[in-house]
Amino acid sequence: MALHNELGKEGEDLAAGWLEERGYSILHRNWRFSYHELDIVARKGKFLHFIEVKTRRGKGLGHPEDSVTKKKFNHLQKAANEYLFRHPGHPWIQYDILSIRIQSWGETEFFLLEDVFF
Repeated sequence: MALHNELGKEGEDLAAGWLEERGYSILHRNWRFSYHELDIVARKGKFLHFIEVKTRRGKGLGHPEDSVTKKKFNHLQKAANEYLFRHPGHPWIQYDILSIRIQSWGETEFFLLEDVFF
């Protein structure tokens, strides 16, 4: 597995644990439709959350959330629309980005951007 794929998997594992600690119920991880993917589908309260996870090591390369472009968000929406078609009955949805930075000294920082729309 390529290093960036390993980092992405590590980030999604960290994200799932962090979200569960905050009351989210993880419904799906890496849900796929065609070439689109939802990193995490979770429920909290009355909301269904489509969560894009972005992970970086160290301080270089800017903030992880900066890599979610309008094009990437459009792919996220297409996958979410298909998910909702296949799993109806969710009147309240929300798109979120969970940014994770793993520092060289071992500390992990989480930053949740809620209710994102491009």
